[in-house]
Amino acid sequence: MATPLIAILNGPNLNLLGTRQPEVYGRATLDDVEALCAETAEQVGLAIDFRQTNGEGELISWVQECRGKAAGIIINPGGYTHTSIALMDALLAVDLPTIELHVSNIHRREEFRHHSYVSRAATGVICGLGVRGYAVALVAMADLILGE
Repeated sequence: MATPLIAILNGPNLNLLGTRQPEVYGRATLDDVEALCAETAEQVGLAIDFRQTNGEGELISWVQECRGKAAGIIINPGGYTHTSIALMDALLAVDLPTIELHVSNIHRREEFRHHSYVSRAATGVICGLGVRGYAVALVAMADLILGE
């Protein structure tokens, strides 16, 4: 049996982790996050495809590519969380277990960040745990798809 593949998709400005507002997002870089995800995925029996883009269209295309390829999606949509109906539609269309992830607690921030279009398509949401949230999301995804 092949190791289930999980797409870990990161939206705009996540390439700036570690330098952008470290008081909100911490000092870990996106490379640190990818290493954490690789290590966690191996521990729970998953493979990962880890990506980041600043483009909404590219992010939507990556979601669509997951159909027939990935067993689940972990997505940190960044600012598209609050603006992209098209991203929500793509996630609904692929019909895969999806975990929405945010490094900060979006509900303790500006009011415009409290609404998430992505949540409508998500199986679960993790926010406010810092970059450790990625590891938590991978453990939760393993439980969802491997039934452990």
